[in-house]
Amino acid sequence: MDHTKGRPEPIRALDRIKERENGEPLVDIRTVAPEVHILRPQVIPWCRETVARMLREAAQNLPRGFRLGVIEAWRPLDRQKRIFDFIYRCAQEAFPNRSPASLRRTTCRFVAPVDHPAPPGHATGAAIDVNLLNDSLEPLDVSSPYTHFAASATYTLGLAPESHKNRMLLVETMLEAGFSNCRDEWWHYSYGDAGWAVRTGRDSCIYGMIELDPSLYDEQEKLWLETFKDRKNPFLEGR
Repeated sequence: MDHTKGRPEPIRALDRIKERENGEPLVDIRTVAPEVHILRPQVIPWCRETVARMLREAAQNLPRGFRLGVIEAWRPLDRQKRIFDFIYRCAQEAFPNRSPASLRRTTCRFVAPVDHPAPPGHATGAAIDVNLLNDSLEPLDVSSPYTHFAASATYTLGLAPESHKNRMLLVETMLEAGFSNCRDEWWHYSYGDAGWAVRTGRDSCIYGMIELDPSLYDEQEKLWLETFKDRKNPFLEGR
């Protein structure tokens, strides 16, 4: 990746961010930002109100022929922990000679832990995972000639020209709407959480942990648990 772009966000830096929760509610993205497409039925389509409005702005600013899709939004802590544990097991399988500390660092690069002062961005309603779509709502190529996970870094070098063009369109559109990007994950953007604060040089954030009535996402959680059973090891893609 091009290390001159983006800003690292080590966990120790996230943990130093002061939380000044502003009390803004979670809202349904489908209501506030109808131009944005929810790409999977297991997505819990809720986020902070300002984040939803920013998503709508980003979708409206895309050139004709392009759409914005959401892969993940607000996430309960239980789901976050299951993802963390799964990625850790995947790392163990892919890198059997690494120490537990090294495996944890690898895992934390892609999934925020739940046992630190700074809550995971998705659990605050501030973080959104997105993809660029065509008019037929099909995901556009942003990773060739690599696999999706091998090209996870936002500023991956060596992308095919069309993939690079698509990826930069997504990045620039989201940044112009006010989001910050996790440079290790081209799909991950946030506003108002600890990650956003570190990336933008602030010492405090405006969103902390927030809960959602489980009855509002019971069906999505059942679907997520079912589909998660078949999830493959991302570290072994292309091997």
